[in-house]
Amino acid sequence: MSTFVTEISQQTITIDGIHYTAADATASAPETKSLLQTKFRTIYGEDSFYAALTDFLAEWFDGNDTLKVHTSGSTGTPKELWVEKSRMMNSAKLTVSFLNLHKGDSALLCMPLQYIAGKMVVVRSLVAGLNLIPVSPCGHPMQELHTAPTFAAMIPMQVFNTLQVPAERELLMQVRHLIIGGGAIDENLEKSLQDFPYAVWSTYGMTETLSHIALRQLNGKGRSEWYTPFSSVSLSSSEEGTLVINAPLVSEEILKTNDIVEFNISGQFRILGRKDNTINTGGIKVQIEQVEDALRPLLPCPFMITSVSDIKFGEQIVLLLETSAIDKEKIDKAIATLPPYWRPKQTICVEKLPQTETGKPDRASARKLAANKIDKA
Repeated sequence: MSTFVTEISQQTITIDGIHYTAADATASAPETKSLLQTKFRTIYGEDSFYAALTDFLAEWFDGNDTLKVHTSGSTGTPKELWVEKSRMMNSAKLTVSFLNLHKGDSALLCMPLQYIAGKMVVVRSLVAGLNLIPVSPCGHPMQELHTAPTFAAMIPMQVFNTLQVPAERELLMQVRHLIIGGGAIDENLEKSLQDFPYAVWSTYGMTETLSHIALRQLNGKGRSEWYTPFSSVSLSSSEEGTLVINAPLVSEEILKTNDIVEFNISGQFRILGRKDNTINTGGIKVQIEQVEDALRPLLPCPFMITSVSDIKFGEQIVLLLETSAIDKEKIDKAIATLPPYWRPKQTICVEKLPQTETGKPDRASARKLAANKIDKA
């Protein structure tokens, strides 16, 4: 059983094996730097990831009960939220207990600190006494490591990239507790994790739930397509079929999501797509994620499904391809496998598919990009 330290003034932080106290991380006044901020800026630079980490620690130890986080903006404009530190610690305890992490275990920090996922890796380390291993957020977070961390939280893009490099893949396989969040995990990525010796987990959550409130195992005997919520979480569906979350330990309010949900008889759930990712074309509602899932094994390059306004059908389905040239025969063949009302009416090549800073598809930008390309055509 893990021992938790939830009195912030009594917490300590271990970074790269070196132990620091709350006093080391606390600024003496608003305009001054803490010992840790000064040290890491001197070693790594003013704009380094280590400097950002010490800034977050200074904010954590500043005596205020709340701090500011940003939503990812995957479906619209990012928002600022003020969240309670006590609830962040509740979330940290849920994850640490579920994964059975212990004091002295190492935790890889490889996600931006302005978002909840990165902040929560630090909070877990503060609460449970984990050894924090900071790596500047990038597509290959394992490339400079020589020893696998005990625990790692990564986005799908980071996992995919890591699997392409044999040495990085070998290191990733040694991570005893790997959680993947921040985006959909496609079938091919899931298949590539099946020979991992330790359990790999997909997480479900959002900024408002202060990281995840449910997990599903991606490999091994416990592999499942259904998410299991933490025992303190109650779930239901709205009249529109979207997920409703009651998680009192991490959120004072009951959260109504835009995720279209399906439950099984055990109370587990899976997400079919987002309500705001539904395209209404000619009176027929098409779920973007379902079309993308069907096309993913058939298309040779990264892609997204989006839509544009259409005078006849209301909305028209559009396929965005991240490529400079279309293999029209292959694209047409893939599209022909779809039900007629799922088939994109236009295909557009783009230099780069729009993504948020956390690696999620930027749906709002994709719609604007498609509309601009079609207008100029």
